[in-house]
Amino acid sequence: MKKTIGVLTGGGDCPGLNSVLYGVLLKAMDAGFAVVGIEKGWKGFLENITRELDISKLDDLHTIGGTILYTSRTNPYKEAKKVKNQAEKQKIIEETARKMAQQFDVLGIDALIAIGGDDTLGVAAAMHQYAGAKVIGVPKTIDNDLSSTDYTFGFWSAIQLASNTMDNITTTSRSHQRIFVVQVMGRDAGWLTLVSGISTGADIILIPERPFDFAKDIVNVLQERVKAGCKYHIIACSEGAVPTMESLQRDFNTISQAKIAKLPKDDFGNPLLAKLNMSKIIVEELSLRNDLKDFFKKYNAEFEIRDVVLGHTMRAGTPSSFDRILGLRLGTHAAQLVLEDRYGQMVCLRGENIETVPLSEGAKKKTIPLNSDLLELCDLITKVKYENRR
Repeated sequence: MKKTIGVLTGGGDCPGLNSVLYGVLLKAMDAGFAVVGIEKGWKGFLENITRELDISKLDDLHTIGGTILYTSRTNPYKEAKKVKNQAEKQKIIEETARKMAQQFDVLGIDALIAIGGDDTLGVAAAMHQYAGAKVIGVPKTIDNDLSSTDYTFGFWSAIQLASNTMDNITTTSRSHQRIFVVQVMGRDAGWLTLVSGISTGADIILIPERPFDFAKDIVNVLQERVKAGCKYHIIACSEGAVPTMESLQRDFNTISQAKIAKLPKDDFGNPLLAKLNMSKIIVEELSLRNDLKDFFKKYNAEFEIRDVVLGHTMRAGTPSSFDRILGLRLGTHAAQLVLEDRYGQMVCLRGENIETVPLSEGAKKKTIPLNSDLLELCDLITKVKYENRR
């Protein structure tokens, strides 16, 4: 009997989503399967918003950015987030998972391939765990923060976009002798900021994994750079970077712990850290430092500060060659798992190979280890760039 595969894309868009879709289509069509596209992520899954995917009308889809299926951050388990009692919360999740599994018949699909990050895949994992739903996961996040895959597709495309922009900002910073604070995406994990910051030679790099001390990590470094004759400065800042509690209480006038705690949250309960706008806060706090202004003046250095939020520009455009190939490979392997009736799995990149892990494991978070050689490299660049000028 001919199988029908449903496929959806959830969460934020990123380069390579269409590459995965095309990979699924290539394998499915070769195997004689039909593919139904479910639009707008879990919203479309619940509301039966679908479209037929005809590969003959989608030539070279893997070269196009974004997702033709649209996406959303809809959380089917949103009601459970409001419940404090753990047992009751678990009951709601299990009941919701079973109800969602019934949508397979409504949608006319035999299996589902869910392409998304930890939130999207967490929904899929619960469906499989509590209802035995025939689901396969494909890891998607430009943040590269899923634990079971070496890289997520879209990450290196986003790195290149961020690097290109910071390179361009550097020329303006040099021309005007300015301090630029560049805010890079990254809620809990600083991979994007760290790698793009190192790649472009950012002078200060702030990430969520290492809360920063405003006086030590920013003000003092700027003073040392000015003393060494540096005329411009680039600060790469994750949107999820925050000061230490000691620094927050000692150094900050424009924000407080209470303000951070009151940030609005998305459907999955994640704080919308972009609303905090840490780059702007850093600019405001630096501008209030008369001692720093006087220090710059003493060394005949300009004291002009600007912030730039890269935001959704990092999700934009066509995927890099790496992400096109990775997306295609993940898509074909996901369809192969359907062919083999192996469900509750997530495809992932391990070294040069595409492997599988249980979906419940694959949806876990990955942040930068504090012993990472990338952090050592980051510190060396920050330190040596001004020390070797003395």
